[in-house]
Amino acid sequence: MAIKKAFPILILFFAFYFGGAQTNSSPYIQILGIAQDAGYPQMGCTQKCCNMAWENDSLKKIVVSLALIDPAAKKWWLFEATPDIKQQLHYFKNLTKNEYPYLPEGIFLTHAHIGHYTGIMQLGREVMNTNAIPVYVLPKMKTFLENNGPWAQLVSQKNIILNKLSIDTLLKLSETISISTFTVPHRDEFSETAGFKIITSAKKYLFIPDIDKWEKWNKSIVKEVESADYALLDATFYEVSELKNRKISEVPHPLVGETMQLFLKSNPETRSKIIFIHFNHTNPLMWDKEMQLKVKNIGFKIASQGDKLQ
Repeated sequence: MAIKKAFPILILFFAFYFGGAQTNSSPYIQILGIAQDAGYPQMGCTQKCCNMAWENDSLKKIVVSLALIDPAAKKWWLFEATPDIKQQLHYFKNLTKNEYPYLPEGIFLTHAHIGHYTGIMQLGREVMNTNAIPVYVLPKMKTFLENNGPWAQLVSQKNIILNKLSIDTLLKLSETISISTFTVPHRDEFSETAGFKIITSAKKYLFIPDIDKWEKWNKSIVKEVESADYALLDATFYEVSELKNRKISEVPHPLVGETMQLFLKSNPETRSKIIFIHFNHTNPLMWDKEMQLKVKNIGFKIASQGDKLQ
């Protein structure tokens, strides 16, 4: 009789124990930064939006970056090499309690704007003098890095090894992780602009930190979000009036309101997949709690540094 009573408890124990172990070993994403290329506060900004961060270090935010983590293999990959890479590698070390190598297995770059690639300078002989760190880039980005200083020195000194990505082709990083690369319309002065689908054994992640406008893309952002579990999307500006001394047409991005409008007819499950990221210092979603709550109440999410997506 005692055995019969104990049997369901044993089943629950093993389900919890082994189910938990399986979940804990699945790859996941950790957010290492959320700001636009110049960070928050931004250099030279004396507006109210930045003054509060100049006066309070706890409000400062670093530039958009993700860590893709494989707990089973004890490996990780970095998405974007930002000007804040020094802080981000240290941040990652602390977040993961020093369980992973300090340097990633590889680095994936979206494009040649300062917030997304200039951190690779820290891999050169003036700083870490790394040995053959794989850096994954699209063809024009590869050519740009090979033929322009100081980046070309990283290549010639073999601090980095450039790996050319192919569009819409799966790159298998491990038994449980694959990457699909695609291009999006953006200000491509020096390179094309990539977006990534990160496909793990457990989840699918869409990462588009920069794009001009959704209607310029040859794909439907609604369908792309529907097919993902998480979608980290460009939220540079909340509204058109944010830039006081510059035409927003010179730096086109989907306004947060425009993106939300596209998904208002979507079901709550689809809206909940969207995580806004890549905030300009003028974007109130960076610092205004009332605006943050307004967006969340509609069903969308707002990225925070340290968020774990699994």
